[in-house]
Amino acid sequence: MTTVPTQQLQITAAAPDPALLDLPWQLPLEDWPERTLAALPRGISRHVVRFARLSGNVVAIKEIGEDLARREYALLRLLNRLDVPSVEPLAVVTGRLDADGAPLDPSLVTRHLQFSLPYRALFSQTLRPDTADRLIDALAALLVRLHLAGFYWGDCSLSNTLFRRDAGAFAAYLVDAETGELHETLSDGQREHDLELARVNIAGELMDLQAGGLMDDEADAVDVSEQIIARYRPLWAALTEPESFEQGERWRVDARIRRLNDLGFDVDELSISTDIGGASVQIQPKVVDAGHHSRRLLRLTGLDVGENQARRLLNDLDSYRAATDRQGDSEELVAHDWLAHVFEAVVHAVPRQLGSKLEPAEVFHEVLEHRWYLSERRGWDVPLPEVVADYVATVLPTKPDEAAVLGVDTQALPVVDASPGGTRTQQ
Repeated sequence: MTTVPTQQLQITAAAPDPALLDLPWQLPLEDWPERTLAALPRGISRHVVRFARLSGNVVAIKEIGEDLARREYALLRLLNRLDVPSVEPLAVVTGRLDADGAPLDPSLVTRHLQFSLPYRALFSQTLRPDTADRLIDALAALLVRLHLAGFYWGDCSLSNTLFRRDAGAFAAYLVDAETGELHETLSDGQREHDLELARVNIAGELMDLQAGGLMDDEADAVDVSEQIIARYRPLWAALTEPESFEQGERWRVDARIRRLNDLGFDVDELSISTDIGGASVQIQPKVVDAGHHSRRLLRLTGLDVGENQARRLLNDLDSYRAATDRQGDSEELVAHDWLAHVFEAVVHAVPRQLGSKLEPAEVFHEVLEHRWYLSERRGWDVPLPEVVADYVATVLPTKPDEAAVLGVDTQALPVVDASPGGTRTQQ
Protein backbone atom coordinates (compact mmCIF):
# COMPACT_ATOMS: atom_id res chain seq x y z
CA MET A 1 0.00 0.00 0.00
CA THR A 2 1.44 3.36 -1.03
CA THR A 3 0.31 6.89 -0.15
CA VAL A 4 1.42 9.57 -2.63
CA PRO A 5 1.04 13.13 -1.22
CA THR A 6 0.90 16.17 -3.49
CA GLN A 7 0.39 19.35 -1.47
CA GLN A 8 -2.80 18.51 0.47
CA LEU A 9 -3.86 15.74 -1.95
CA GLN A 10 -3.17 12.15 -0.89
CA ILE A 11 -3.61 9.08 -3.11
CA THR A 12 -3.61 5.73 -1.32
CA ALA A 13 -3.20 2.71 -3.59
CA ALA A 14 -1.44 -0.63 -3.79
CA ALA A 15 0.11 0.42 -7.12
CA PRO A 16 -0.49 4.16 -7.70
CA ASP A 17 -0.93 5.30 -11.30
CA PRO A 18 0.86 8.66 -11.74
CA ALA A 19 -1.86 9.67 -14.20
CA LEU A 20 -4.23 10.00 -11.24
CA LEU A 21 -2.44 13.26 -10.41
CA ASP A 22 -3.58 14.73 -13.74
CA LEU A 23 -7.30 14.45 -12.93
CA PRO A 24 -9.05 17.68 -11.80
CA TRP A 25 -9.36 16.81 -8.11
CA GLN A 26 -9.74 20.53 -7.26
CA LEU A 27 -13.23 20.45 -8.78
CA PRO A 28 -16.34 18.77 -7.32
CA LEU A 29 -16.92 15.55 -9.25
CA GLU A 30 -20.19 16.79 -10.74
CA ASP A 31 -18.30 19.76 -12.29
CA TRP A 32 -15.55 17.75 -14.02
CA PRO A 33 -15.09 18.78 -17.68
CA GLU A 34 -16.45 16.60 -20.46
CA ARG A 35 -12.99 16.07 -21.96
CA THR A 36 -12.02 14.13 -18.81
CA LEU A 37 -15.16 12.01 -18.61
CA ALA A 38 -16.25 8.86 -20.41
CA ALA A 39 -19.93 8.80 -21.31
CA LEU A 40 -20.64 5.26 -20.16
CA PRO A 41 -24.06 4.01 -19.03
CA ARG A 42 -24.62 4.96 -15.40
CA GLY A 43 -26.95 3.52 -12.82
CA ILE A 44 -28.43 4.83 -9.61
CA SER A 45 -26.35 5.71 -6.54
CA ARG A 46 -26.57 7.62 -3.26
CA HIS A 47 -23.35 9.39 -4.22
CA VAL A 48 -22.00 11.36 -7.16
CA VAL A 49 -20.25 8.91 -9.52
CA ARG A 50 -18.45 9.67 -12.76
CA PHE A 51 -16.44 7.65 -15.28
CA ALA A 52 -13.09 9.13 -16.31
CA ARG A 53 -10.35 8.23 -18.78
CA LEU A 54 -7.09 7.16 -17.14
CA SER A 55 -3.99 5.78 -18.89
CA GLY A 56 -5.99 4.48 -21.84
CA ASN A 57 -8.60 2.84 -19.60
CA VAL A 58 -11.77 3.94 -17.84
CA VAL A 59 -12.19 4.27 -14.08
CA ALA A 60 -15.24 4.90 -11.90
CA ILE A 61 -14.86 7.64 -9.28
CA LYS A 62 -17.26 7.95 -6.36
CA GLU A 63 -17.33 10.85 -3.88
CA ILE A 64 -17.80 9.41 -0.41
CA GLY A 65 -16.70 10.00 3.19
CA GLU A 66 -13.09 9.10 3.97
CA ASP A 67 -13.84 6.32 6.47
CA LEU A 68 -16.36 4.73 4.10
CA ALA A 69 -13.99 5.07 1.14
CA ARG A 70 -11.12 3.36 2.97
CA ARG A 71 -13.40 0.64 4.32
CA GLU A 72 -14.92 -0.11 0.91
CA TYR A 73 -11.48 -0.06 -0.73
CA ALA A 74 -10.23 -2.64 1.78
CA LEU A 75 -13.33 -4.85 1.36
CA LEU A 76 -13.10 -4.80 -2.44
CA ARG A 77 -9.42 -5.77 -2.26
CA LEU A 78 -10.32 -8.73 -0.04
CA LEU A 79 -13.12 -9.82 -2.40
CA ASN A 80 -10.73 -9.64 -5.35
CA ARG A 81 -8.25 -11.84 -3.48
CA LEU A 82 -11.07 -14.32 -2.82
CA ASP A 83 -11.86 -14.32 -6.56
CA VAL A 84 -15.42 -13.15 -5.96
CA PRO A 85 -16.91 -11.28 -8.96
CA SER A 86 -16.56 -7.60 -8.02
CA VAL A 87 -15.05 -4.40 -9.34
CA GLU A 88 -11.33 -3.84 -8.79
CA PRO A 89 -10.40 -1.02 -6.38
CA LEU A 90 -7.56 1.25 -7.52
CA ALA A 91 -7.19 4.10 -5.03
CA VAL A 92 -8.61 6.33 -2.31
CA VAL A 93 -8.07 10.06 -2.89
CA THR A 94 -8.22 12.37 0.15
CA GLY A 95 -7.12 15.91 1.00
CA ARG A 96 -8.99 17.44 -1.93
CA LEU A 97 -9.32 21.23 -1.87
CA ASP A 98 -11.13 23.56 -4.28
CA ALA A 99 -9.61 26.76 -5.73
CA ASP A 100 -10.58 28.67 -2.58
CA GLY A 101 -9.01 26.09 -0.27
CA ALA A 102 -12.34 24.62 0.86
CA PRO A 103 -12.32 20.85 1.44
CA LEU A 104 -13.96 18.50 -1.07
CA ASP A 105 -15.23 14.99 -0.41
CA PRO A 106 -12.70 12.13 -0.69
CA SER A 107 -13.10 9.74 -3.61
CA LEU A 108 -12.94 5.99 -4.19
CA VAL A 109 -11.49 4.99 -7.57
CA THR A 110 -12.30 1.59 -9.11
CA ARG A 111 -11.52 0.10 -12.51
CA HIS A 112 -14.48 0.09 -14.88
CA LEU A 113 -15.62 -3.45 -15.68
CA GLN A 114 -15.39 -3.64 -19.46
CA PHE A 115 -18.50 -4.82 -21.35
CA SER A 116 -20.62 -4.43 -18.21
CA LEU A 117 -23.90 -2.54 -17.94
CA PRO A 118 -26.16 -1.37 -15.10
CA TYR A 119 -29.60 -2.92 -15.07
CA ARG A 120 -31.37 0.25 -16.21
CA ALA A 121 -29.23 0.40 -19.36
CA LEU A 122 -30.15 -3.22 -20.12
CA PHE A 123 -33.83 -2.40 -19.86
CA SER A 124 -33.40 0.61 -22.15
CA GLN A 125 -32.51 -1.78 -24.97
CA THR A 126 -34.69 -4.23 -26.86
CA LEU A 127 -34.43 -7.42 -24.84
CA ARG A 128 -36.49 -10.56 -24.48
CA PRO A 129 -39.33 -10.48 -21.93
CA ASP A 130 -37.44 -12.81 -19.57
CA THR A 131 -34.60 -10.32 -19.05
CA ALA A 132 -35.61 -9.63 -15.44
CA ASP A 133 -35.60 -13.38 -14.71
CA ARG A 134 -32.10 -13.78 -16.12
CA LEU A 135 -30.76 -10.80 -14.19
CA ILE A 136 -32.17 -12.23 -10.97
CA ASP A 137 -30.65 -15.65 -11.78
CA ALA A 138 -27.26 -13.95 -12.09
CA LEU A 139 -27.77 -11.95 -8.91
CA ALA A 140 -28.78 -15.07 -6.96
CA ALA A 141 -25.62 -16.88 -8.10
CA LEU A 142 -23.52 -13.86 -7.08
CA LEU A 143 -25.19 -13.75 -3.66
CA VAL A 144 -24.44 -17.44 -3.11
CA ARG A 145 -20.78 -16.89 -3.99
CA LEU A 146 -20.56 -13.93 -1.63
CA HIS A 147 -22.16 -15.90 1.20
CA LEU A 148 -19.86 -18.87 0.63
CA ALA A 149 -16.94 -16.45 1.01
CA GLY A 150 -18.42 -15.15 4.30
CA PHE A 151 -19.47 -11.77 2.86
CA TYR A 152 -22.66 -10.15 4.18
CA TRP A 153 -23.72 -7.57 1.58
CA GLY A 154 -26.24 -5.57 3.56
CA ASP A 155 -27.69 -3.86 0.46
CA CYS A 156 -28.06 -6.45 -2.28
CA SER A 157 -29.89 -4.91 -5.23
CA LEU A 158 -29.84 -4.61 -9.01
CA SER A 159 -28.50 -1.05 -8.59
CA ASN A 160 -25.43 -2.25 -6.71
CA THR A 161 -24.60 -4.82 -9.38
CA LEU A 162 -23.10 -4.71 -12.86
CA PHE A 163 -24.07 -7.29 -15.47
CA ARG A 164 -22.06 -8.77 -18.33
CA ARG A 165 -23.50 -10.94 -21.05
CA ASP A 166 -22.37 -14.53 -20.59
CA ALA A 167 -23.40 -16.77 -23.50
CA GLY A 168 -27.00 -15.68 -23.58
CA ALA A 169 -27.28 -15.37 -19.81
CA PHE A 170 -25.79 -12.71 -17.55
CA ALA A 171 -22.92 -12.75 -15.07
CA ALA A 172 -23.28 -10.43 -12.07
CA TYR A 173 -20.54 -8.42 -10.35
CA LEU A 174 -20.70 -6.57 -7.04
CA VAL A 175 -20.04 -2.87 -7.59
CA ASP A 176 -20.87 -1.38 -4.17
CA ALA A 177 -19.46 -2.90 -0.96
CA GLU A 178 -20.19 0.15 1.18
CA THR A 179 -22.50 -1.72 3.58
CA GLY A 180 -20.70 -5.07 3.43
CA GLU A 181 -19.04 -7.11 6.15
CA LEU A 182 -16.60 -9.99 5.72
CA HIS A 183 -16.83 -12.83 8.25
CA GLU A 184 -15.29 -16.27 8.49
CA THR A 185 -18.75 -17.76 7.96
CA LEU A 186 -22.27 -16.36 7.88
CA SER A 187 -25.13 -17.44 10.11
CA ASP A 188 -28.45 -18.50 8.59
CA GLY A 189 -29.91 -15.28 10.01
CA GLN A 190 -27.39 -13.11 8.18
CA ARG A 191 -28.03 -14.93 4.91
CA GLU A 192 -31.80 -14.68 5.30
CA HIS A 193 -31.56 -10.96 6.10
CA ASP A 194 -29.51 -10.39 2.95
CA LEU A 195 -32.13 -12.30 0.95
CA GLU A 196 -34.98 -10.23 2.39
CA LEU A 197 -33.14 -6.97 1.65
CA ALA A 198 -32.55 -8.18 -1.91
CA ARG A 199 -36.23 -9.07 -2.36
CA VAL A 200 -37.44 -5.66 -1.13
CA ASN A 201 -34.83 -3.70 -3.10
CA ILE A 202 -35.51 -5.57 -6.34
CA ALA A 203 -39.27 -5.05 -6.03
CA GLY A 204 -38.72 -1.31 -5.65
CA GLU A 205 -36.32 -1.17 -8.58
CA LEU A 206 -38.70 -3.05 -10.89
CA MET A 207 -41.58 -0.77 -9.84
CA ASP A 208 -39.32 2.15 -10.73
CA LEU A 209 -38.78 0.67 -14.19
CA GLN A 210 -42.52 0.21 -14.67
CA ALA A 211 -43.22 3.79 -13.60
CA GLY A 212 -40.66 4.97 -16.15
CA GLY A 213 -42.19 2.88 -18.94
CA LEU A 214 -39.16 0.60 -19.20
CA MET A 215 -40.84 -2.64 -18.17
CA ASP A 216 -44.10 -4.38 -19.02
CA ASP A 217 -46.87 -2.92 -16.85
CA GLU A 218 -48.50 -6.34 -16.59
CA ALA A 219 -45.47 -7.88 -14.88
CA ASP A 220 -45.84 -8.26 -11.12
CA ALA A 221 -42.72 -6.63 -9.64
CA VAL A 222 -43.21 -8.31 -6.28
CA ASP A 223 -43.57 -11.78 -7.83
CA VAL A 224 -40.48 -11.24 -9.95
CA SER A 225 -38.49 -10.01 -6.95
CA GLU A 226 -39.38 -13.11 -4.95
CA GLN A 227 -37.58 -15.21 -7.57
CA ILE A 228 -34.30 -14.21 -5.91
CA ILE A 229 -35.27 -16.49 -3.02
CA ALA A 230 -36.53 -19.25 -5.31
CA ARG A 231 -33.21 -19.22 -7.22
CA TYR A 232 -30.92 -18.79 -4.22
CA ARG A 233 -32.12 -21.55 -1.90
CA PRO A 234 -31.81 -24.57 -4.24
CA LEU A 235 -28.35 -23.43 -5.33
CA TRP A 236 -27.21 -22.93 -1.72
CA ALA A 237 -28.59 -26.35 -0.79
CA ALA A 238 -26.85 -28.06 -3.72
CA LEU A 239 -23.55 -26.56 -2.64
CA THR A 240 -23.70 -27.00 1.12
CA GLU A 241 -26.19 -29.63 2.30
CA PRO A 242 -24.93 -33.09 3.32
CA GLU A 243 -26.12 -36.16 1.43
CA SER A 244 -26.46 -39.69 2.81
CA PHE A 245 -26.40 -42.95 0.86
CA GLU A 246 -25.79 -46.65 1.37
CA GLN A 247 -22.30 -48.13 1.55
CA GLY A 248 -22.62 -49.77 -1.85
CA GLU A 249 -23.57 -46.53 -3.64
CA ARG A 250 -20.19 -44.84 -3.71
CA TRP A 251 -20.79 -43.78 -7.31
CA ARG A 252 -22.95 -41.04 -5.80
CA VAL A 253 -19.83 -39.27 -4.57
CA ASP A 254 -18.78 -38.73 -8.19
CA ALA A 255 -22.36 -37.86 -9.16
CA ARG A 256 -22.46 -35.15 -6.48
CA ILE A 257 -19.21 -33.65 -7.75
CA ARG A 258 -20.50 -33.69 -11.32
CA ARG A 259 -23.70 -31.90 -10.26
CA LEU A 260 -21.63 -29.20 -8.58
CA ASN A 261 -19.46 -28.89 -11.69
CA ASP A 262 -22.60 -28.48 -13.81
CA LEU A 263 -23.58 -25.57 -11.56
CA GLY A 264 -20.21 -23.99 -12.28
CA PHE A 265 -18.47 -24.87 -9.00
CA ASP A 266 -15.36 -26.85 -8.24
CA VAL A 267 -15.06 -29.06 -5.16
CA ASP A 268 -11.83 -28.38 -3.34
CA GLU A 269 -12.49 -30.75 -0.44
CA LEU A 270 -15.16 -33.25 0.61
CA SER A 271 -16.09 -34.34 4.11
CA ILE A 272 -17.01 -38.05 4.04
CA SER A 273 -18.06 -40.00 7.13
CA THR A 274 -19.80 -43.30 7.91
CA ASP A 275 -22.22 -44.18 10.69
CA ILE A 276 -21.26 -46.41 13.61
CA GLY A 277 -22.21 -49.62 11.84
CA GLY A 278 -20.57 -48.57 8.59
CA ALA A 279 -23.85 -49.15 6.73
CA SER A 280 -24.24 -45.65 5.28
CA VAL A 281 -22.01 -42.83 4.10
CA GLN A 282 -22.55 -39.09 4.48
CA ILE A 283 -20.95 -36.65 2.05
CA GLN A 284 -20.77 -32.87 2.30
CA PRO A 285 -18.82 -30.39 0.15
CA LYS A 286 -16.48 -28.71 2.60
CA VAL A 287 -14.99 -25.99 0.44
CA VAL A 288 -16.43 -25.04 -2.94
CA ASP A 289 -15.13 -22.49 -5.39
CA ALA A 290 -16.72 -21.12 -8.54
CA GLY A 291 -15.47 -21.33 -12.08
CA HIS A 292 -15.07 -25.00 -13.02
CA HIS A 293 -15.53 -24.45 -16.75
CA SER A 294 -13.76 -21.09 -16.95
CA ARG A 295 -10.71 -22.49 -15.16
CA ARG A 296 -10.57 -25.55 -17.43
CA LEU A 297 -10.75 -23.32 -20.51
CA LEU A 298 -8.10 -20.99 -19.09
CA ARG A 299 -5.80 -23.96 -18.46
CA LEU A 300 -6.30 -25.35 -21.98
CA THR A 301 -6.33 -22.16 -24.06
CA GLY A 302 -5.40 -19.15 -21.93
CA LEU A 303 -8.86 -17.63 -22.58
CA ASP A 304 -10.24 -15.92 -19.46
CA VAL A 305 -14.00 -15.68 -20.01
CA GLY A 306 -17.33 -15.98 -18.18
CA GLU A 307 -18.51 -19.33 -16.86
CA ASN A 308 -21.35 -19.81 -19.36
CA GLN A 309 -19.13 -18.63 -22.19
CA ALA A 310 -16.46 -21.13 -21.09
CA ARG A 311 -19.03 -23.94 -21.03
CA ARG A 312 -20.12 -23.06 -24.58
CA LEU A 313 -16.56 -22.79 -25.88
CA LEU A 314 -15.60 -26.10 -24.27
CA ASN A 315 -18.60 -27.77 -25.91
CA ASP A 316 -17.40 -26.50 -29.28
CA LEU A 317 -13.87 -27.66 -28.48
CA ASP A 318 -15.22 -31.14 -27.68
CA SER A 319 -17.21 -31.13 -30.94
CA TYR A 320 -14.08 -30.09 -32.86
CA ARG A 321 -12.15 -32.95 -31.25
CA ALA A 322 -14.82 -35.45 -32.30
CA ALA A 323 -15.24 -34.00 -35.81
CA THR A 324 -11.49 -34.21 -36.45
CA ASP A 325 -11.32 -37.74 -34.98
CA ARG A 326 -8.70 -36.74 -32.41
CA GLN A 327 -10.08 -38.37 -29.25
CA GLY A 328 -6.75 -40.13 -28.82
CA ASP A 329 -4.68 -36.91 -28.95
CA SER A 330 -3.72 -34.88 -25.92
CA GLU A 331 -6.45 -32.45 -24.85
CA GLU A 332 -3.95 -29.59 -24.67
CA LEU A 333 -2.76 -30.17 -28.26
CA VAL A 334 -6.31 -30.30 -29.63
CA ALA A 335 -7.20 -27.15 -27.67
CA HIS A 336 -4.22 -25.32 -29.18
CA ASP A 337 -5.34 -26.21 -32.71
CA TRP A 338 -8.97 -25.31 -31.99
CA LEU A 339 -7.88 -21.93 -30.60
CA ALA A 340 -5.80 -21.14 -33.68
CA HIS A 341 -8.06 -22.54 -36.42
CA VAL A 342 -11.56 -22.00 -35.01
CA PHE A 343 -11.83 -19.43 -32.21
CA GLU A 344 -9.22 -16.95 -33.45
CA ALA A 345 -10.44 -17.33 -37.04
CA VAL A 346 -13.89 -16.16 -35.94
CA VAL A 347 -12.59 -13.30 -33.78
CA HIS A 348 -10.22 -12.02 -36.48
CA ALA A 349 -13.08 -11.96 -38.98
CA VAL A 350 -14.76 -9.12 -37.04
CA PRO A 351 -13.91 -5.76 -38.67
CA ARG A 352 -12.04 -3.28 -36.48
CA GLN A 353 -14.94 -0.81 -36.51
CA LEU A 354 -17.23 -3.46 -34.97
CA GLY A 355 -14.74 -4.67 -32.35
CA SER A 356 -16.37 -2.73 -29.50
CA LYS A 357 -19.79 -4.30 -29.98
CA LEU A 358 -19.24 -7.44 -27.88
CA GLU A 359 -16.28 -9.10 -26.23
CA PRO A 360 -14.65 -11.89 -28.32
CA ALA A 361 -16.05 -14.83 -26.31
CA GLU A 362 -19.59 -13.45 -26.63
CA VAL A 363 -19.10 -12.91 -30.37
CA PHE A 364 -18.00 -16.54 -30.70
CA HIS A 365 -21.03 -17.72 -28.71
CA GLU A 366 -23.36 -15.70 -30.93
CA VAL A 367 -21.69 -17.09 -34.07
CA LEU A 368 -22.37 -20.62 -32.78
CA GLU A 369 -26.01 -19.66 -32.18
CA HIS A 370 -26.19 -18.13 -35.67
CA ARG A 371 -24.72 -21.30 -37.18
CA TRP A 372 -27.46 -23.37 -35.53
CA TYR A 373 -30.22 -21.08 -36.83
CA LEU A 374 -28.81 -20.93 -40.35
CA SER A 375 -28.29 -24.69 -40.51
CA GLU A 376 -31.81 -25.36 -39.24
CA ARG A 377 -33.28 -22.95 -41.76
CA ARG A 378 -31.35 -24.40 -44.70
CA GLY A 379 -31.48 -28.02 -43.66
CA TRP A 380 -27.72 -28.70 -43.76
CA ASP A 381 -24.58 -27.81 -41.83
CA VAL A 382 -23.50 -24.37 -42.98
CA PRO A 383 -19.67 -23.99 -43.07
CA LEU A 384 -18.31 -21.78 -40.31
CA PRO A 385 -16.69 -19.15 -42.63
CA GLU A 386 -20.06 -18.63 -44.33
CA VAL A 387 -21.78 -18.34 -40.93
CA VAL A 388 -19.26 -15.77 -39.73
CA ALA A 389 -19.64 -13.67 -42.87
CA ASP A 390 -23.43 -13.66 -42.56
CA TYR A 391 -23.26 -12.85 -38.81
CA VAL A 392 -20.85 -9.93 -39.34
CA ALA A 393 -22.99 -8.56 -42.17
CA THR A 394 -26.48 -8.97 -40.67
CA VAL A 395 -26.32 -9.38 -36.89
CA LEU A 396 -23.27 -7.76 -35.30
CA PRO A 397 -23.86 -4.23 -36.71
CA THR A 398 -27.21 -4.12 -34.87
CA LYS A 399 -25.58 -4.69 -31.45
CA PRO A 400 -24.95 -1.79 -29.04
CA ASP A 401 -21.34 -0.85 -28.28
CA GLU A 402 -20.81 -2.49 -24.89
CA ALA A 403 -17.09 -1.73 -24.57
CA ALA A 404 -17.06 1.72 -26.10
CA VAL A 405 -16.74 5.01 -24.29
CA LEU A 406 -20.10 6.02 -25.70
CA GLY A 407 -23.17 4.23 -24.46
CA VAL A 408 -26.73 4.61 -23.26
CA ASP A 409 -26.60 7.22 -20.50
CA THR A 410 -29.32 6.17 -18.11
CA GLN A 411 -29.35 9.69 -16.65
CA ALA A 412 -31.61 10.47 -19.57
CA LEU A 413 -34.08 7.78 -18.51
CA PRO A 414 -37.03 8.77 -16.29
CA VAL A 415 -36.63 7.91 -12.62
CA VAL A 416 -39.51 7.47 -10.23
CA ASP A 417 -38.40 6.36 -6.77
CA ALA A 418 -40.75 3.47 -5.99
CA SER A 419 -38.34 1.69 -3.67
CA PRO A 420 -39.27 1.37 -0.01
CA GLY A 421 -37.14 3.56 2.26
CA GLY A 422 -34.86 6.23 0.94
CA THR A 423 -34.29 8.31 -2.16
CA ARG A 424 -31.68 7.56 -4.77
CA THR A 425 -30.20 9.77 -7.44
CA GLN A 426 -28.63 8.84 -10.74
CA GLN A 427 -24.96 7.93 -10.73
